[in-house]
Amino acid sequence: MLILLLSFFLLLFLRVPVAISLALSTILVFFQIDFNMNMIPQRIFTALDSFPMMAIPGFVLAGVLMARGGISKYLIEALRAWIGHLPGGLAVVTIVACAIFAAISGSSPATAAAIGSIMIPAMISAGYKKRYSMGLVAAGGTLGILIPPSVPLIIYGITSEQSIGELFMAGVLPGLALTGILIIAAIFYAKRNGFNGDQPASWEERGRKSLKAIWGAFLPFLILGTIYSGVVTPTESAVIAVFYGLIVSLFIYREMKLKDFREVLVESINITAMIFLIIGAASLFGLYLTNAQVPQQVAAWIAESDLNKWIFMIIVNILFFIMGMFLEAVSIILITLPILLPILAHFDINLLHFAIIMTINMELGMITPPVGLNLFVVSGIAKEKLGEVVKGVIPFIILMIIFLALVVLIPQLSLWLPEQMK
Repeated sequence: MLILLLSFFLLLFLRVPVAISLALSTILVFFQIDFNMNMIPQRIFTALDSFPMMAIPGFVLAGVLMARGGISKYLIEALRAWIGHLPGGLAVVTIVACAIFAAISGSSPATAAAIGSIMIPAMISAGYKKRYSMGLVAAGGTLGILIPPSVPLIIYGITSEQSIGELFMAGVLPGLALTGILIIAAIFYAKRNGFNGDQPASWEERGRKSLKAIWGAFLPFLILGTIYSGVVTPTESAVIAVFYGLIVSLFIYREMKLKDFREVLVESINITAMIFLIIGAASLFGLYLTNAQVPQQVAAWIAESDLNKWIFMIIVNILFFIMGMFLEAVSIILITLPILLPILAHFDINLLHFAIIMTINMELGMITPPVGLNLFVVSGIAKEKLGEVVKGVIPFIILMIIFLALVVLIPQLSLWLPEQMK
């Protein structure tokens, strides 16, 4: 185990991609023991040969289509017509747009990129500080992995053998609660700094822009409604979202032409390939953990020690926060969850509740340096140094840590909706 960890972090330090670092360090350890190396490609293939896993490329493609096909643009225009005139209106529009986009894409960086490219210039031109605008978009973008559908929740469900539909339901209330907290913070900031918003739009303009945006606004209801009603599985819902997004982008909004679809596919394939490569590499890591009985040994040590449930939760949250600084969400889930599952059973911690705790930690990882993906996305959009984005996001990190503590202390925030839907 020591060889594995040392080689893994050495490769990361040398800037080798996470998936390659994880796979190489695990294979190196397998060479040290009597192990059938033919199991390695078989294990990788088995890890990816899963029907629920097909939801990932579907939701990724739907998110890219939404960003490229004009859906996000018209949603933002409609939201701005309705609430842009309120104190902090542009900031509130940014957060609500992130929440709606999150209910389609399942990706945090995709949410930050789609909304940030439109709203960061708009907020700066309205007088907001650039640092604050960047921090708000980076934090709002994290809603992409908490509000369902969520790629990390899909990975969590597959790894822990939990219902992905129930995991999605568990993320709804916390996602809406965090959206509300960010909106309250934005309004408070605006009033404190005297931002009064845009000129009020006429009712005619609101109606026109709402009619234009209704096709995109319907997509979250289509995705979540078909899943929760039991009509389709999350994987089938992702395919429906892709076809719906294509029809709206090509034939209704006409913001995208057939020749542009190649670029959309390439971008989606790049994102999906990165996720699947990490999953395959992490499956090798899981194979070693199983072979060496590491989860059982850790669980036995916990059982024999004086640790209680709350000390364990504090330690795990600190561990996730530190790992989030260096690794992305899928890697953290696949590396840690196989070890933690026996311990969660020992402490009788609900797996749906823990999924949301873990996801909020992954959200924090998206905006904590040095490897927070949203920081790089926003830095590229705003053409600003990474350090400035980090300074802008610090207040939101504190806000999200407080929210995380609330979710840990109030399990029903995550569990109430799944219990009602049974």
